[in-house]
Amino acid sequence: MSSTQPHHAGPGQSTDRSGQEPVGELVQRASQQLTELVRGELRLLQTEMQEKGKRYGKGGGLFGGAGVVGFLMAQALVATVIAALAVALPVWAAGLIVTAVPGVIAAVMAMSGKKQVDQAAPPAPEQTVENVKADVAEIKESAHR
Repeated sequence: MSSTQPHHAGPGQSTDRSGQEPVGELVQRASQQLTELVRGELRLLQTEMQEKGKRYGKGGGLFGGAGVVGFLMAQALVATVIAALAVALPVWAAGLIVTAVPGVIAAVMAMSGKKQVDQAAPPAPEQTVENVKADVAEIKESAHR
Protein backbone atom coordinates (compact mmCIF):
# COMPACT_ATOMS: atom_id res chain seq x y z
CA MET A 1 0.00 0.00 0.00
CA SER A 2 1.53 3.31 -1.02
CA SER A 3 1.47 6.41 1.11
CA THR A 4 -0.72 8.20 -1.46
CA GLN A 5 -3.63 5.83 -0.93
CA PRO A 6 -6.04 6.59 1.89
CA HIS A 7 -5.65 4.52 5.05
CA HIS A 8 -8.58 2.20 5.71
CA ALA A 9 -8.93 1.19 9.35
CA GLY A 10 -10.19 -2.23 10.29
CA PRO A 11 -13.58 -2.81 11.95
CA GLY A 12 -14.00 -0.71 15.05
CA GLN A 13 -10.85 1.18 14.17
CA SER A 14 -12.21 4.05 12.11
CA THR A 15 -10.15 7.17 12.32
CA ASP A 16 -11.34 10.66 12.61
CA ARG A 17 -10.72 12.85 9.53
CA SER A 18 -8.26 15.00 11.42
CA GLY A 19 -5.95 11.99 11.81
CA GLN A 20 -6.49 11.58 15.54
CA GLU A 21 -6.75 8.30 17.48
CA PRO A 22 -8.99 5.52 16.22
CA VAL A 23 -12.44 5.33 17.81
CA GLY A 24 -11.69 1.85 19.19
CA GLU A 25 -8.76 3.21 21.18
CA LEU A 26 -10.86 6.09 22.48
CA VAL A 27 -13.60 3.67 23.58
CA GLN A 28 -11.02 1.40 25.22
CA ARG A 29 -9.45 4.33 27.08
CA ALA A 30 -12.87 5.62 28.18
CA SER A 31 -13.74 2.12 29.41
CA GLN A 32 -10.50 1.92 31.40
CA GLN A 33 -11.06 5.37 32.89
CA LEU A 34 -14.63 4.46 33.81
CA THR A 35 -13.40 1.25 35.45
CA GLU A 36 -10.77 3.18 37.42
CA LEU A 37 -13.40 5.75 38.44
CA VAL A 38 -15.80 3.06 39.64
CA ARG A 39 -13.03 1.27 41.57
CA GLY A 40 -11.99 4.54 43.18
CA GLU A 41 -15.57 5.29 44.18
CA LEU A 42 -15.94 1.78 45.62
CA ARG A 43 -12.76 2.24 47.68
CA LEU A 44 -14.09 5.57 48.94
CA LEU A 45 -17.44 3.95 49.75
CA GLN A 46 -15.73 1.13 51.66
CA THR A 47 -13.60 3.58 53.66
CA GLU A 48 -16.57 5.80 54.41
CA MET A 49 -18.75 2.87 55.51
CA GLN A 50 -15.98 1.50 57.74
CA GLU A 51 -15.68 4.90 59.41
CA LYS A 52 -19.46 5.14 59.87
CA GLY A 53 -19.53 1.58 61.21
CA LYS A 54 -16.91 2.46 63.82
CA ARG A 55 -18.93 5.50 64.86
CA TYR A 56 -22.16 3.45 65.07
CA GLY A 57 -20.31 0.89 67.17
CA LYS A 58 -18.99 3.54 69.55
CA GLY A 59 -22.43 5.17 69.71
CA GLY A 60 -24.11 1.84 70.43
CA GLY A 61 -21.60 1.12 73.18
CA LEU A 62 -22.21 4.52 74.74
CA PHE A 63 -25.99 3.98 74.58
CA GLY A 64 -25.53 0.59 76.25
CA GLY A 65 -23.40 2.16 78.97
CA ALA A 66 -26.00 4.87 79.49
CA GLY A 67 -28.65 2.15 79.87
CA VAL A 68 -26.62 0.36 82.55
CA VAL A 69 -26.00 3.60 84.46
CA GLY A 70 -29.70 4.51 84.11
CA PHE A 71 -30.67 1.10 85.50
CA LEU A 72 -28.33 1.62 88.47
CA MET A 73 -29.86 5.06 88.99
CA ALA A 74 -33.36 3.53 89.03
CA GLN A 75 -32.21 1.03 91.67
CA ALA A 76 -30.82 3.86 93.78
CA LEU A 77 -34.10 5.74 93.40
CA VAL A 78 -36.01 2.68 94.63
CA ALA A 79 -33.72 2.47 97.67
CA THR A 80 -34.24 6.18 98.31
CA VAL A 81 -38.04 5.83 98.14
CA ILE A 82 -37.89 2.86 100.54
CA ALA A 83 -35.72 4.87 102.94
CA ALA A 84 -38.09 7.84 102.75
CA LEU A 85 -41.17 5.66 103.44
CA ALA A 86 -39.29 3.92 106.26
CA VAL A 87 -39.38 7.18 108.22
CA ALA A 88 -43.16 6.78 108.66
CA LEU A 89 -43.52 2.99 108.25
CA PRO A 90 -41.56 -0.11 109.19
CA VAL A 91 -38.81 -0.85 106.66
CA TRP A 92 -40.52 -4.09 105.53
CA ALA A 93 -43.77 -2.20 104.77
CA ALA A 94 -41.89 0.49 102.82
CA GLY A 95 -40.10 -2.21 100.81
CA LEU A 96 -43.36 -4.03 100.13
CA ILE A 97 -45.09 -0.87 98.88
CA VAL A 98 -42.20 0.10 96.63
CA THR A 99 -42.11 -3.47 95.24
CA ALA A 100 -45.87 -3.62 94.64
CA VAL A 101 -46.13 -0.38 92.63
CA PRO A 102 -43.70 -1.41 89.84
CA GLY A 103 -45.21 -4.91 89.99
CA VAL A 104 -48.66 -3.51 89.17
CA ILE A 105 -47.18 -1.35 86.38
CA ALA A 106 -45.36 -4.41 84.94
CA ALA A 107 -48.58 -6.49 85.06
CA VAL A 108 -50.56 -3.79 83.19
CA MET A 109 -47.80 -3.48 80.58
CA ALA A 110 -47.65 -7.28 80.14
CA MET A 111 -51.42 -7.51 79.63
CA SER A 112 -51.33 -4.64 77.11
CA GLY A 113 -48.42 -6.31 75.28
CA LYS A 114 -50.25 -9.64 75.14
CA LYS A 115 -53.32 -7.90 73.72
CA GLN A 116 -51.17 -6.30 71.00
CA VAL A 117 -49.53 -9.63 70.12
CA ASP A 118 -52.91 -11.37 69.98
CA GLN A 119 -54.19 -8.70 67.58
CA ALA A 120 -51.14 -9.16 65.36
CA ALA A 121 -51.52 -12.96 65.12
CA PRO A 122 -51.16 -14.84 62.87
CA PRO A 123 -47.80 -13.49 61.71
CA ALA A 124 -48.61 -14.11 58.02
CA PRO A 125 -49.37 -10.98 55.97
CA GLU A 126 -53.05 -11.87 55.41
CA GLN A 127 -54.02 -8.87 53.28
CA THR A 128 -51.02 -9.32 50.98
CA VAL A 129 -51.73 -13.06 50.61
CA GLU A 130 -55.34 -12.29 49.66
CA ASN A 131 -54.20 -9.66 47.14
CA VAL A 132 -51.72 -12.09 45.55
CA LYS A 133 -54.39 -14.79 45.31
CA ALA A 134 -56.73 -12.31 43.62
CA ASP A 135 -53.96 -11.26 41.21
CA VAL A 136 -53.16 -14.88 40.32
CA ALA A 137 -56.85 -15.62 39.73
CA GLU A 138 -57.15 -12.57 37.47
CA ILE A 139 -54.06 -13.55 35.49
CA LYS A 140 -55.38 -17.11 35.04
CA GLU A 141 -58.72 -15.73 33.88
CA SER A 142 -56.99 -13.40 31.41
CA ALA A 143 -54.91 -16.29 30.08
CA HIS A 144 -58.02 -18.38 29.34
CA ARG A 145 -59.65 -15.64 27.28
